[in-house]
Amino acid sequence: MRLLIIGALEGQLSEATKMAMNGGAKVAHAPSVEIALAALRAGRGADLLLVDVVMDIAGLIAGLEAERIAIPVVACGVEANAAAAVNAIRAGAKEYIPLPPDAELIAAVIAAVARDSAEFLFRDPAMERVVKMADQIAGSDASILITGESGTGKEVIAKYVHARSKRANKPFISINCAAIPEALLESELFGHEKGSFTGAIARRIGKFEEASGGTLLLDEISEMDVRLQSKLLRAIQERLIDRVGGTKPVPVDIRILATSNRNLSDAVREGSFREDLLFRLNVVNLKLPALRDRPGDIAALSEHFVDKYAKANGLPPRVLSPDARAALLKAPWPGNVRELENTLHRAVLLSSGDVIGPDAIVLPDGMGLNEVAAASSLSAQLAQTAQTMSAALVGRTVADVERDLILDTLDHTLGNRTHAANILGISIRTLRNKLNQYADEGTKVPDPGERRSVA
Repeated sequence: MRLLIIGALEGQLSEATKMAMNGGAKVAHAPSVEIALAALRAGRGADLLLVDVVMDIAGLIAGLEAERIAIPVVACGVEANAAAAVNAIRAGAKEYIPLPPDAELIAAVIAAVARDSAEFLFRDPAMERVVKMADQIAGSDASILITGESGTGKEVIAKYVHARSKRANKPFISINCAAIPEALLESELFGHEKGSFTGAIARRIGKFEEASGGTLLLDEISEMDVRLQSKLLRAIQERLIDRVGGTKPVPVDIRILATSNRNLSDAVREGSFREDLLFRLNVVNLKLPALRDRPGDIAALSEHFVDKYAKANGLPPRVLSPDARAALLKAPWPGNVRELENTLHRAVLLSSGDVIGPDAIVLPDGMGLNEVAAASSLSAQLAQTAQTMSAALVGRTVADVERDLILDTLDHTLGNRTHAANILGISIRTLRNKLNQYADEGTKVPDPGERRSVA
């Protein structure tokens, strides 16, 4: 995690810096808000800003918003300065850390606010195969396309690849292509020069330059407008970018990873994604299986999340009952790992004792997992039945299908013509004409009070 500390590094703030570094954070320093903003514009990015409460926090946050730089801000200061702490929170700071610093508190705030977690847990053979491939190609500079349903852990595997690459000590920069408006995405990716558009008050380094030497993750790249894809293609091919309003190409040295929860081949056919860009990105494809296809991971992740959220909420250790484990394995998990995590966080809070039973494992709408599993099983059965019936009709004429339907209905009514006609929605005259036709063709037609013999 990259931490930028803003303020004079004296006394207690200096001690807080040392604690953050001991906690694994990469720490940079800016003595003023202006210098901090200039550093961020220049591409010296950060995942978290730790700001002395005496600084102009409101001005800092306004500057970040004007530059469209989304970085959480945490204020810190002496406990006696309560008014400054309140003002900092009102200005938009996510948290306030009192000084003198507490090592555990600083570590907790950094983890909670920055959410820079390297947790990667898997046990299922299906996921092991993906990880094995990731290990094999991590040391190269090949572009990787990571695909899978939403919530399967695409960004987690991207960080895993970066951590095992030769660029591991360089930046890992991620940009969500779906979260940024089309009009702003080009500037976010490639940067801009001062005055290139309204609001461009200074040169701003984009994600490509910020990631230079390291790895750039293009998250949900399928949502990128096709007009911008051509510029992205050039940047990947030539390792050159053009800042918005710039006149001179800028070389970059990066590795490209991309994710998508859509089938990009389908997007190519639809015309919403460039085929040549897909070829450039898809040197290696890491396809993450859905959680429902990874039962071994469901069990391991469930135990992990129960332990994690029991500790996070100051509760005694919790364990899952056998029935709860069975319910978790049967659930379809359309939201994958993200849904599983939220569900178990809820279960930890709702459980009345040390053992989490199936009653505590509920979805946000209050439906229990057993109900969801039952509904899913019924839907699967109906779908299978429909598929089987459809397959049985292939290759048969309409006349053949009609004849079988009429005779089966007549069997059902024990030869009662009037009742059969009503069920079929046809007139009795039409039914009799059909039956006479079938008899003439040599087909057995049941008499009133009878049904055809079944072989």
